[in-house]
Amino acid sequence: MEALATIARIAAEAGDAGLDAAALKANSAAASAGQAYGLAAIGPGIGIGIIFGKAIESMARQPEAAGMVRTTMFLGVAFTEALALIGFVVFILLKYA
Repeated sequence: MEALATIARIAAEAGDAGLDAAALKANSAAASAGQAYGLAAIGPGIGIGIIFGKAIESMARQPEAAGMVRTTMFLGVAFTEALALIGFVVFILLKYA
């Protein structure tokens, strides 16, 4: 819903400022790309928080397995962070395409 409000506001400003259609398209594409990256960052942020929380919990329950848990935790963080990086690449592609 906010995306539509943002696009409507940009369209109103474009009408007031006398911007052409290309400038309006660039403004709405940048706003959409920013929102897309914001949404793409939410999932990995939640995922990394869950990974660290569960790893700390498991290390507290079984301290002797802390090395294996830590290794597995870092692998999970790397794969989850890859999702954020993919979202960033999509953001750049949308912004400059």
